[in-house]
Amino acid sequence: SRKCTDPLWLLLFFLFWAGLMFITGYAVMAGAAERLVLGYDSFGNICGRKNVPVKGVPLSGKDMTNKKYVFFLNSCSPEMQSLKINSVSLCVSSCPQEQLNSLEDLQSFARNNGSCLCVYNLSISSYTLNPKAAELCPTLPVPPSKSFPLFNRCVPQHPECYSKYASVLISMVNEMDVFHRILSGILAGRDTVIGLSVLALAFCFIVVLTFRFIRMLLVHTLIALVVFGLLFVSGVLWWLYYDYRNDPSTELETEKENVKFLLGYAIFSTTVTVVLLSLILVLRKQIQFTVQLFQIVGKVIGRIPFLLFQPLWTFLILIIFWVFWVAVLLSLGTAGTAQTTSEGQVEYRAFSGICYMAWYHFIGLIWTSEFILACQQMTIAGAVVTCYFNRNKNSPPRHPILSSISVLLCYHLGTVVKGSFLITILRIPRIVLLYLYNILKQKIKSIFPLSLRSKDAVFILAKSSAELASVSCFGGFTVFLGKVFVVCFTVFGGLMAFNYHRELQAWVVPLLLVGFFAYLMSHSFLSVFEVTLDTMFLCFAIDMETNDGSAERPYFVDQELLVNSSDDSKDT
Repeated sequence: SRKCTDPLWLLLFFLFWAGLMFITGYAVMAGAAERLVLGYDSFGNICGRKNVPVKGVPLSGKDMTNKKYVFFLNSCSPEMQSLKINSVSLCVSSCPQEQLNSLEDLQSFARNNGSCLCVYNLSISSYTLNPKAAELCPTLPVPPSKSFPLFNRCVPQHPECYSKYASVLISMVNEMDVFHRILSGILAGRDTVIGLSVLALAFCFIVVLTFRFIRMLLVHTLIALVVFGLLFVSGVLWWLYYDYRNDPSTELETEKENVKFLLGYAIFSTTVTVVLLSLILVLRKQIQFTVQLFQIVGKVIGRIPFLLFQPLWTFLILIIFWVFWVAVLLSLGTAGTAQTTSEGQVEYRAFSGICYMAWYHFIGLIWTSEFILACQQMTIAGAVVTCYFNRNKNSPPRHPILSSISVLLCYHLGTVVKGSFLITILRIPRIVLLYLYNILKQKIKSIFPLSLRSKDAVFILAKSSAELASVSCFGGFTVFLGKVFVVCFTVFGGLMAFNYHRELQAWVVPLLLVGFFAYLMSHSFLSVFEVTLDTMFLCFAIDMETNDGSAERPYFVDQELLVNSSDDSKDT
């Protein structure tokens, strides 16, 4: 009889998500991601939207829908104080394109362009009449400026003014903590991140079609592309590291962090390249039988045609979760209280402990993403098992996917939670685990307190032929190469795209985020083949263990797989 497995882990997951919901509520109430994305003035108004009044600040609560740019009254000689430019800032509809030398020029610019460069409570007609106009309007002359993509600031274009403004901005960015610098980089490159995610999705479809209609030539082509991509990406990373390290104009702390990250990426990429090339050389002899195995996997998937659509639902759920996660992260980055200064302006003071919440939030990203993917894998495995152990191959069971989903939701969510957590902590390549198992198989009982059914599966697999195990291992390795292909070429596109936007961006962190998203996408789509292959191998091992091929106990296995596995055993 069935019963719920690992209910305590399911309870732990609910408690963890209760913590995430607390952080979400806190971020929504205390944060304002729009402040970081759109910019804001000295009176608490967010540029480009309608605002709510701040108590004690009469110039707050303005409708800034048409005023999307932040303009500083003293842009030529700004000073920094408490991570903020010590100058009155306003929301304006356009930045001055020409130098304005007098109050009359300011008045004319306001009337012709509809962009008021003086404090809001000073009417346009009073620019030249009010004795306090010099204090309420920008310092003259006002240099020409244009909108800067980061935070929509009006940046002066006069060389001397730009030099002073840039130096203050550099100091301000350098004194930010790492969390806010990274957040700024993600925001500045958000369009590129979205574009690269779409590129990764396109690569996923290409690889899925390759595995669905796999042929020997396609396998060799895929391996060649992966090898080329790994070598090329490693070379580009080392070249970029050398270029950044020897760039004399490197001043920003984010640029210095880029150099450190690039060195780490280059070392990691080179190591992965060497390891994968070695594995390809060792396992290359199994390619022929692996192609036949994937053709049989394709037939199994053909019997459950909706199996290939399962990743689309998973991907849609992942996208919704990622959008939610990024939105909460942005709100966390702007969490703070509005405090009124003696000059009638508004300052936002950040709360302590934000970084700890950000780390908790990051763990939630990994664990929940793995949980969603694990639910998909359990669903696919259940459907494949139902079809494998069906005697009448011409009459497959009805609705195997829906049946598998119902079993998952009713009985096995706790096990999926536990598995996704362990994967989050111990994401080690399967080939390494198999190698360690061969060394430590005599001590496995004392090392891993596995559940009874997990132990049964392990020992059944251990009894299987070494040849079939190696073929299954290379089959999984081939799927892994497909994931590497998607990540590799997506990261290459990211390197080319982000390298053109070096200013004020910790772009190597968004690049890491793109690589992570690309891997999860490829894992979601290609896990159909990986899980089907692994499930078939386990079912085959159980079938060989419990049946003998006689009339009383016939095999469930597809005869083509049985013949091919026998031929492979003879050849090896």
